Order: sequence, then C-alpha cells, then structure tokens
Amino acid sequence: MSPDLSGRMVSLSQIIWPIGAYLIGSIPFGLVLARAKGIDLREHGSGNIGATNVARVLGKGGWRWGLLTLAADLSKGLLPVIGCRWAMSGSPELYFWIACTGLGAVLGHCYSIFLRFHGGKGVGTATGVFLGVCPKALGVATIIFVLVVRRWGYVSLGSLTTAVLMPILIYFFCPVPAFEFMSLGIAFVIWVRHKDNIKRLIKGEEKGWKKI
Repeated sequence: MSPDLSGRMVSLSQIIWPIGAYLIGSIPFGLVLARAKGIDLREHGSGNIGATNVARVLGKGGWRWGLLTLAADLSKGLLPVIGCRWAMSGSPELYFWIACTGLGAVLGHCYSIFLRFHGGKGVGTATGVFLGVCPKALGVATIIFVLVVRRWGYVSLGSLTTAVLMPILIYFFCPVPAFEFMSLGIAFVIWVRHKDNIKRLIKGEEKGWKKI
C-alpha cells in the first residue's frame, strides 16, 4: 500500500483498475484488424486507428470492419468500468476509482504504450466508459451526435460536439463530482486528439461521412 495525495492509503486492489484499464485501452484493435487484411492503418486514410478510418480504408464491406472495431474499442471502456464497479462495490471511494478507471481506458487508447504513446482519438472507448457510468447521458449524447452528423455530415464534428456536452449531461443525469471531472478530462483529451480535424473543419477540408 502507498499513500495518495490526501495521505490515505491506496491498495494494489484499487490502483490496479486504472492501470489495467490503461493497458486494455492501449490494445489497438483497429490496427490489428486492418493488418489482418494486409493494411497498416497508420499509412492510409487519416492515419487514425479508429473505426471511421477502418471503414474508410478497407473499401467494399469496410463498414463491417469499422463496426467491429467500434465494438472492440467500446468494450475497452465499458468492461473495465463495469469490473471496477463490481469489485469495489460498497467502497466509499467507488465513484473516484470508477472515474480513474474510465479516464485510464481513454488515455490508453489515445496514448497506447504499445504504439509508443500514439493512438486513436478516444471516441469509441469514451462511449464505452459513459455506457458503464451514465447510460442516460450517453443516450442523449448519441441523439445529438446523430443529428449533428446528419445536418453537417462530419463524424468529427459530431464527436467534438458531444464531447463538449457530455460534462453538462453528466451533471444533469449523474451528478457525481468524480464523474463530472472525468467527463471534463475525457472531453479535453478528445479535443486534443482531434486537433487536425479541427484545422480541416475550419478550412473546409474535412471529409464528410458520405465519403467513407
């Protein structure tokens, strides 16, 4: 056991959850699936390892591989959060460790230890985290995402919009301070990882979903 910042003792059984979530989040499923088809995602399309680029790069039928990648990335966020909630049920610090676990999973996907701290943009994994933390907030965010993408045609814009709104939705549907701070952290990471998309959106050079 070791002391945390407030002087309390942190046990291995607690800290193993965010560490484990980071390692699981680091698994680049999109890259692995594309390599099974003989393609290195980092050298094609946007260079991203996420579901959108998988669907775009793998051509005919690529959307199936994109959905499989999305499901895998979503699971990287959902399963650690569910596991932490189950293992630490009844703990007075349950919400804190769930939040750390969720953030760890997203950081793992975005800054994978297996890819020299490079990675994806975190949206799929964050979706899994919020599914395990606050399904109602995720449901509203999903509706907003679909409306934005249908109206303007950009997946990245939908992702950026929902990332910004998620802390507000968490505040209304699951008003737990730890979850609110987690959602702010995840929103920040997603925006940082979308910096190139933001530049292309401003210049009008971003690829729309119909071009996937």
